[in-house]
Amino acid sequence: MDPVAALRRIAFLLERALAPSYRIRAFRTAAAQVAAMAPGEAERRAAEGTLEAVKGIGPKTAGVITEALAGQVPAYLERLEREATETAVAEHEAAGGVDGRLGRVASPGALALRGALRGDCHVHSEWSDGGATIEEMAVTAAELGHEWAVLTDHSPRLTVARGLSPDRLREQLDVVERLNTTWAPFRLLTGIECDILEDGSLDQEPELLDRLDLVVVSVHSKLRMERRAMTRRMVAAVRHPRANVLGHCTGRLVTGRGRPESEFDAAEVFAACAESGTAVEVNSRPERLDPPRRLLREAVAAGTLFAIDTDAHAPGQLDWQVLGCARAAECGVPVDRVVTAWSAEQLLAWTREGRVPEAAATG
Repeated sequence: MDPVAALRRIAFLLERALAPSYRIRAFRTAAAQVAAMAPGEAERRAAEGTLEAVKGIGPKTAGVITEALAGQVPAYLERLEREATETAVAEHEAAGGVDGRLGRVASPGALALRGALRGDCHVHSEWSDGGATIEEMAVTAAELGHEWAVLTDHSPRLTVARGLSPDRLREQLDVVERLNTTWAPFRLLTGIECDILEDGSLDQEPELLDRLDLVVVSVHSKLRMERRAMTRRMVAAVRHPRANVLGHCTGRLVTGRGRPESEFDAAEVFAACAESGTAVEVNSRPERLDPPRRLLREAVAAGTLFAIDTDAHAPGQLDWQVLGCARAAECGVPVDRVVTAWSAEQLLAWTREGRVPEAAATG
């Protein structure tokens, strides 16, 4: 077995299971070190027992490399593969008091909806608060079968997440343009997760927003704002001509110490989304699962579009979409109103010109 592939697969599975970042980093670092070795060096070091002399390779990663070079599936990888992802995530959900039964996660409706998806509108990289390079995120998305994904690192105001200044965003646009020449037919679209400021305006220069393929708008500050003021704030944002997706609308966290939902008039916000053509995000992160089922059903009744997204901050988290699909299927989200089930061309016709596929427009 290729040791680099084994190390990367372990990191992927750990990311998907929300393992500590230091543990994930150890395997990704070791993979990079082995990939950089001259031909035959890994084999020689394994035979001599000197793998751990290489900076970034420790006892556990050295063991994985040695077993892989011996033609074995490393025991650590084998154990992770045996642990069903759905079971691990269900345990995270249950810990937060959310129904996470395996049957819901892997229902036929959820799997059919997941099979219809072509992309992901909400992906982060190490340019802001993600844990992997743009290349790693894009390559993993393609490996998972995506036709496209949208890179949506944070906007400047979110300094705790290293939000991108206008100059850094311009630099990132150039990087994505260059990288896209190597990935066809997969395509990485340009975007941002733009903070909704207290007055409902968006946290980025208008000229830059116009250059992006897609804009996710999210509340990250003053989450306990008074209900009426929060409603006005969110309505103003989703009606902005460059807003395409309303991200994790309640801001809740359902694991660990948790965080309560922001209070707003959901009927008014979802009506504004439906009127303006802004999609409501079904956020698949197991600690968010946002919006709650009651609000998701309300958005369906309001006639909004939907984006089933991972909000991934690491490659393994790109595999979480089935969790959002489970809740979307349970709440009756029609597949023809799911923008992540559209082709890149259909998505861009919607974000740039307001055109939606005929089935979605009449569905």
